[in-house]
Amino acid sequence: MTEGFTIGVEEEFCIVDAGTGELRPLGERVLPLAKEVLDGQVEAELNRSQIETGTQVCRTLAEVRAELDRLRRLLREAAARAGCSVVSAGTHPTASPEDSSINPSKERYRRLERDFQAVAREQLVNGCHVHVGIPDRDLAIDVLNRIRPWLPTVVALAANSPFWSGVDSGYASYRSEVWTRWPLTGMPEPLASRAEFDGLITALQDVDALPDATFLYWDVRPSARYETLEFRAADACLTVDDAILVTGLWRALARTCAAEAEAGVAPPQLRGELIQAGRWRAARYGVEGTLVDLGAGRTAPAREVVDGLLLHLRPALEEDGDWDEVSALVERAFAGGNGAVRQRAALARRGDMADVLELLLR
Repeated sequence: MTEGFTIGVEEEFCIVDAGTGELRPLGERVLPLAKEVLDGQVEAELNRSQIETGTQVCRTLAEVRAELDRLRRLLREAAARAGCSVVSAGTHPTASPEDSSINPSKERYRRLERDFQAVAREQLVNGCHVHVGIPDRDLAIDVLNRIRPWLPTVVALAANSPFWSGVDSGYASYRSEVWTRWPLTGMPEPLASRAEFDGLITALQDVDALPDATFLYWDVRPSARYETLEFRAADACLTVDDAILVTGLWRALARTCAAEAEAGVAPPQLRGELIQAGRWRAARYGVEGTLVDLGAGRTAPAREVVDGLLLHLRPALEEDGDWDEVSALVERAFAGGNGAVRQRAALARRGDMADVLELLLR
């Protein structure tokens, strides 16, 4: 089995009023205080009401959990010193694009607003991004190709953005829909090698589609900075447990796909339209409806499709010592609901969005 498969997790948060949970554009106030205790592990984000943390490189889910617990605690303490708080959700339940305030601190963000206008201002969305270490650049591309059929199932489990502008969007992951407004999103068609990927980036630069590879918004992409694949499709997670589930699944997928590549197993041949259809259904229904079983070419109950994913990943999860934890967290996602289900349950109690904001603030 190929060496590597280290993990690092980046979490994006909303900055909110500590009492009401309403969105607040206070990034410039929170960031300096957060850097005092999280130097090198906290950054500004596109919107002034967002902030991002990143773990150290980890080798086990236990290390990731300890890092996420620490980062969330210290970020909340820094936000409290700034007179506010932070919450983790793919979208803020009551904020609307009119609340957007693009962060002027980086030329990257200024360029995004210049080039994409309303699309950039609409991106009041947060993700949980997982880096999985794969030092072999060609193997990383092979893994990218093989991930495609399984990605929508993780999107469904991670769904944590049912609300948009104060109303139920009808989606479990509305962030997934907002995200597709960027150019160059979704998953690419299969690539033959890292050289082909590099050539694609050059071709896109030649037609002024992007300045560099960091402006590529695929759901999974080779990192421009690290020897990793970056898994970007999941919503920001309500709890650390939810983030651990997502991280464990992404790493197991990378390990499984790498093992198949090394064993000479032929990669799945699926049209991009089918991947897109599976991803849309995952965003729409999450764990509460049917998902697309891309291997079987049919729809099936979400639990059945998720169980198929777990069966496929079990050898890799057991190799990393993650099976018991990840399978238990999947059980919890169906028994108690993922983030989207729990947010909707909070609203259903009294029909008051304040109860959803209170849930996020816990």
